[in-house]
Amino acid sequence: MTDTYDTMMSPQVEELFNKTNSKFVLCTLAARRARQINAYFGQLGEGLGAMVPPQVTSVSRKPLSIAFEEIAAEKIIPVAPESDDAGSDDAA
Repeated sequence: MTDTYDTMMSPQVEELFNKTNSKFVLCTLAARRARQINAYFGQLGEGLGAMVPPQVTSVSRKPLSIAFEEIAAEKIIPVAPESDDAGSDDAA
């Protein structure tokens, strides 16, 4: 039987770790998306429409919580950067 703990955070951190497989990737992905959501809400009155709106319906008003909910719903997924082999030239 697995141990489950009552937490105030929804979705739970353990569930989010399963989506990203790394604490660093989770933090970076959530922070980047939270900044995008914050910028979206900041430009709403200007009518520019340059930012992507939140991809989930949430009762939360905090951009970071909305970003975590998007990651849990797999609306935002981590993509590994392509490796750059330019530094491995044997010019010597």
